[in-house]
Amino acid sequence: MERKTEGWNSLCKRVREACEIFGCFEVVYKKISTKVREDAFELMKELVKVPVERKQKNASPLPYHGWVGPCEQVSLLYEGFGVRDASNYDSVKNFAQLMWPDGHPQFSDTIHTLATQMEELNKLIWLMLIDSYGLEESLKMIYKTLVRMMKYMAPPPGEYKSGLHSHTDKLASTLICEDQISGLEVEVNDSQWIKLSNLSPSSFIFVVGDPLKAWSNGRLKSVNHKVMMSGDKDRYSIAAFVIPNEGTIIKSPKEFIDDQHPRPFKDFDFMDFFHFAFSDLAKLIDSGEQLQAFASLHSL
Repeated sequence: MERKTEGWNSLCKRVREACEIFGCFEVVYKKISTKVREDAFELMKELVKVPVERKQKNASPLPYHGWVGPCEQVSLLYEGFGVRDASNYDSVKNFAQLMWPDGHPQFSDTIHTLATQMEELNKLIWLMLIDSYGLEESLKMIYKTLVRMMKYMAPPPGEYKSGLHSHTDKLASTLICEDQISGLEVEVNDSQWIKLSNLSPSSFIFVVGDPLKAWSNGRLKSVNHKVMMSGDKDRYSIAAFVIPNEGTIIKSPKEFIDDQHPRPFKDFDFMDFFHFAFSDLAKLIDSGEQLQAFASLHSL
């Protein structure tokens, strides 16, 4: 679709409305082949079988950037691995060499391909948001893509268990690729949750994070979401998170600020907010209120 055409502008408006009303939407994107997705999920089944002492090498000082095994703090059903800067082939290769003695070239090739294509899709969605608001500038944010590969174990028979607690994302935005086993739920109104199920095999879910909400001067909604597990099948998902580089200041373009839309948030350093969101103090605050607690211009 040609940029600036009527069809493009119409689609941009729908993307913006979805992000303003719901904070997320399903995007069917066939440029990423079903084979790449299926291969990635098969390789993840090999990854979770790697010995724990190798998994522990996937470590990072940043929260949720490395391996997280099943635990009370997150979920006894959850396991996740992180690859930062995953559109850089060497980053994926280095991760694979930690997990397998031979470096598993097929894993590196497949995950790098998927990560690169998901990053392209994210850039396209950001461009549509920019165009939908009629902004001249691009979303000037230098960032890396963190890919998290996650497994949610099936709960005991007949039970409905939390795979991941409810939260808003602390990274700028997220693209989620699922393996056709549903479990993701989003809060559409206060305490009204809907399960995202029956998605197309070519679908991804785009989710607005707290920094994007702040950038948009509160226009975009950062949605509360969680994973709830039932049935007898494990669920695998791959998420591509946009992580602004160290030193990035989150601030609203001047076009977003007027008498009808005064500023709710001060400008802030992304990494300061990210560390705050995983601090002991932030644990006492509901996830959806952490941005307000950190960056509000008005006392609570």
